[in-house]
Formats: sequence, C-alpha cells, structure tokens
Amino acid sequence: MGIRSPSAVTIKRPAEIERMRSAGAILVGILDVLRGELRPGVSTADLDAIAERMIRDAGAVPSFKGYGSNPPFPGSICVSLNDEVVHGIPSSRRRLADGDLVSVDIGCIVDGWHADCARTWTVGRVPREVRELVDATRRAMEAGIAAAVPGNRIGDVGHAIESVARSGGYGVVRPFVGHGIGTSMHEEPNVPNYGKPGTGLRIETGMCFAIEPMLNLGRDEVVVEADGWTVRTVDGSPSAHFENTVAVTHAGPDVLTGP
Repeated sequence: MGIRSPSAVTIKRPAEIERMRSAGAILVGILDVLRGELRPGVSTADLDAIAERMIRDAGAVPSFKGYGSNPPFPGSICVSLNDEVVHGIPSSRRRLADGDLVSVDIGCIVDGWHADCARTWTVGRVPREVRELVDATRRAMEAGIAAAVPGNRIGDVGHAIESVARSGGYGVVRPFVGHGIGTSMHEEPNVPNYGKPGTGLRIETGMCFAIEPMLNLGRDEVVVEADGWTVRTVDGSPSAHFENTVAVTHAGPDVLTGP
C-alpha cells in the first residue's frame, strides 16, 4: 500500500524482523490461493473475503481494513484492475473478465509487526505489451531490492527502479511511493520509485522497507477517484504494481514476503 509515511526511521532487531517474516509468510500463502481464484466472473469482494478469512485464521490482523480516514479503507486487500494503479476497493459489483490486469496488494500484522506486498497478474489472454509491462514492473522491484544494501542511499533504490522503467518506456508513478515498515505499516523513510544515485538517507543494517514500483504503459500521471482511494492513470493506460517487504542485513537484502 503506497502512501507517504508519517513516522521516524527505526532499526529492527533480529527477533522483530522474524515477526515480520512470519507476517510475510502468511501473505505469500494467501497470494498463492488468490492467484488460483482469478477467473472470469469472480468478484473482487470474493477475493477480499478469502484473504480476510485466511489472515484471521492464521492468527493475524489485516493491515488495511479501517486504515486511514478519507474514508477508512473498507477492505482487507486492495484489488486494482487495468488502468487502476493502486488502492482499488473490493466490490461485489466488480467481476473479473477475460483480458483483465489484476493487482492485489495485501498486508497483515503478527504480534504488532507488519508485512506488506503486492503482485500483478493477468486473466486469460492479454496483449503482449501488457504482459511485458507486468514483467518489467517485477524486474524493477527486483532491481530496487538489490540496491537496498548497507551503505547505499535511498536514491540508489529509486534510481535502480526508474532505470528499468525508463529503459522500457514506461511511466513511473510519483505521488505514491514505497516506505519504511515495522510496528506501523507506513514508517519513514519514503522510498520513491525514482531518484538520483548517492542521494537521500543512507541505508543501514536493520532498516526494513516496502519496495513497490508502480509502472504505467502510458504516461506517469495519475488521479485519485471520488471514493478517496482508487488511483487511476490519467490517460487510461494499464498499470502494474509489485511490492515486497525487505530487511537490510550485512549479507544484503532479505525479502520477507518472497518469493
């Protein structure tokens, strides 16, 4: 869930990172199930109900449900279709169709510690350029994660993501960004999907980030719908979103919501 973060940078102890890993393992299992449910006729509310039940059955709490105040987010997951970038609200009236692009963003809390991740999938047959957008967004996330090492800076992460995006001619969403994560879903620092190498906060062992590129097949610009949550591309182009929660270690980035 890409929203600018409000709180201070914190360094996590190994035991705290393990709690986040436990939350991440729950999310990965749920995403595997949700991917198997993607077929024409399934509503986004159906996906939300499956995810909430699995989160609670695992003894965790949904991070998203009730989040914010403009109004509070009503779902346990965000489901964004086609030209929706992020924060799509689950609805019984929204049913998947052949050719849809589906981004699912999900978070949960275990013993007070959050994990947050997102995947984009396709339903049925989609144009080649849409499949390539999905692949490029995943690769952009992986490039950003690879740059999250001690001694690098936040600008190095953003630059790595942006380099993959621009090499394919994709738009990079700028108003919504990655973020620190821990006992709050959104902590400092912000982790933009663009940046200059060697700029920004120096990355240290024990920092945890949600790294989440959002790339558009068209232009960069996006708009927030009247519901206060759903973000769409201004030009109506398809958008993809990938996210993983990552802990910075001496040995490099440790993905807590992998693979």
